[in-house]
Amino acid sequence: MDTDKVKIYGARVRVDSMAKVAEIETAEKEKMREKVQKIITHGINCFINRQLIYNFPEELFADAGILSIEHADFEGIERLALVTGGEIASTFDNPESVKLGHCKLIEEIMIGEDRLIKFSGVEMGQACTVVLRGASQHVLDEAERSLHDALCVLSQTVNDTRVLLGGGWPEMVMAKEVDDLARKTPGKRSLAIEAFSRSLQAIPTIIADNAGLDSAELISQLRAEHHKQKSNAGIDVISGSVGDMEKLGISESFKVKQAVLRSATEAAEMILRVDQIVTCAPRRREDRM
Repeated sequence: MDTDKVKIYGARVRVDSMAKVAEIETAEKEKMREKVQKIITHGINCFINRQLIYNFPEELFADAGILSIEHADFEGIERLALVTGGEIASTFDNPESVKLGHCKLIEEIMIGEDRLIKFSGVEMGQACTVVLRGASQHVLDEAERSLHDALCVLSQTVNDTRVLLGGGWPEMVMAKEVDDLARKTPGKRSLAIEAFSRSLQAIPTIIADNAGLDSAELISQLRAEHHKQKSNAGIDVISGSVGDMEKLGISESFKVKQAVLRSATEAAEMILRVDQIVTCAPRRREDRM
């Protein structure tokens, strides 16, 4: 929607009077008017373009009561077409074959010093955009990674709705069972089983350390609680003590927890299988004049 001039590199049009220039400009305007009319026949009230929209077609859209939005980013327009139920059109000759998108409200909002266009009440269910703001790029990058991890956990939980209690409860339950197995196992294998039990207890220890709590004290209390029957004890980082995870409503995805255990176990096994390290001799540097 920027221009309909002859888009051929190096093309020139020679005229012998200003009247001819006026005729060319009039022809360009008529061509743009026809294009705008084709768009209007789609029966829309909002037109979104990825590139620039010149003043003349913008005036034609305004006269027809159509809101025009220019410079829409490519990724945003793809998501917008998905949630509004429409499709991105590159030609306007067949209005009957174009699928239009729908939403209830289009408004311009201010977030800080940035102006954004918000689409509310989209056709294809509910969708939202998360706006991250921070003091520096490092803070933003860390927030984006954290949000991405949370969304990945949420998507896995939707696929597999099974959940476990959080706060280090699963690791302490597994560590207790593994420790009981180690005591029943004769020979050197019991040492490996005990080591696996200690590694499981490292997870609640890290949770306590990250919260700035006394991990040694909390893990000892947690171990004592889990020797009771059907204990739901875990680390409550808010109060800095051992709490009931079921009453607090702290849970985590079963599928994510299963993937973490499997990947960590496979990584440890892979390291233990390394029996020799083969290093290549350094490449000789040729003498150059």
